Amino acid sequence: MQHEVVETQGHLIDSHLMERIFDTVVEYRGKFEVEEFRIGKTNADPSYLRLKVETPSAKAMEDVLSNLLDLGCTPVHTGDAQLETVERDSCAPEDFYSTTNHKTLVRHGDQWLEVENQRMDGMLVVTPGHAVCRRLRDLKKGDRVVVGMRGIRVVPEAKERDRESFAFMSNEISSERQLRTAVRQIVSLMREAKAENKKIVVVGGPVIIHTGGVPALGKLIQTGWVQALLGGNAVAVHDIEASLLGTSLGVRLTDGRQEEHGHRNHMRAINAIYRAGGIKGAVESGKLTSGVMYECVKAGVPFVLAGSLRDDGPLPDTITDMNRAQDAYAEQLRGAGVVLCLGSMLHSIATGNMLPSWVKIVCVDINPAVATKVSDRGTGQALGVVTDVGQFLQTLAAALEENSK
Repeated sequence: MQHEVVETQGHLIDSHLMERIFDTVVEYRGKFEVEEFRIGKTNADPSYLRLKVETPSAKAMEDVLSNLLDLGCTPVHTGDAQLETVERDSCAPEDFYSTTNHKTLVRHGDQWLEVENQRMDGMLVVTPGHAVCRRLRDLKKGDRVVVGMRGIRVVPEAKERDRESFAFMSNEISSERQLRTAVRQIVSLMREAKAENKKIVVVGGPVIIHTGGVPALGKLIQTGWVQALLGGNAVAVHDIEASLLGTSLGVRLTDGRQEEHGHRNHMRAINAIYRAGGIKGAVESGKLTSGVMYECVKAGVPFVLAGSLRDDGPLPDTITDMNRAQDAYAEQLRGAGVVLCLGSMLHSIATGNMLPSWVKIVCVDINPAVATKVSDRGTGQALGVVTDVGQFLQTLAAALEENSK
């Protein structure tokens, strides 16, 4: 039999972590014995658990420990993390540790180092007194990378009763009749982020334009509630087409009818931006006078448009190199406190993959499967609001305006 003693602390009961820890041990045919458990006496106090784990084989113990690690359990008797040297650029040692999006610490030189740039599916690169999460393609020959699972501590996100996020995280928001409740709680999260000088980032798809959300999102940008806009080529093209020609993919936004020869309007919009030298040039020349992209330029809010294989044009501002687009997204997500994902499954999942678990993500879509998929892809902190995106934006803008009075 294999034996190991692990420990963890935090809001273990409120976050249902303790039952998940017990279930994990049993799932791998193991046995556990609680050697010590101290429950937090106040809403702010963490609980502490020390657990003896027994498995029938070394392989089973390895499986148990790898899963317990993600739940915040660390072996009591652990030394420094094992490091191996990268022999070739973008090529990690075979037994590299693959990160989660939770806060992570690495033991090196008999001290715990908090990992910087935390994200999922990365590698841990360690230098004296410093640890950083790095993507596979960014590894350089000579980097020292953590291998195995020893000397690593993961700190999962937990519910905290004295923060607005607790009430929000404890409610599954899945229907329109709860929209106002959801928006009220999202407003609190946004105000909390702003007070802490953290960014509020919007990830959007063209549904923002289709559902009439442009005026409300424009108001949020004007009033300083948006610090970055991330999307694809389509959201900008549809927005600019609507501004210049009053249509979205040739359909009139005023009455929902097809414009004569309107099928070419999106290409006319793209051409107009090329002639102006880009979106900023179109605004400065007076060609583009309204819409989401116009408001971003006027307010100095940075935007990133990531291209795809199906894009028409694309716009000159669209980044068609996927590595560069990922880097640009990641740069704008630094320092984010709240991310609003509005009607774009592709870009919502991509954004979630880049974020640490302590950044709140609100996924708004009329299709409940979108929020579910974002969460299932590893972004467990994603919170779903199932409603029309335009209606959500209008309700949110009105609530923020009312809240500021």
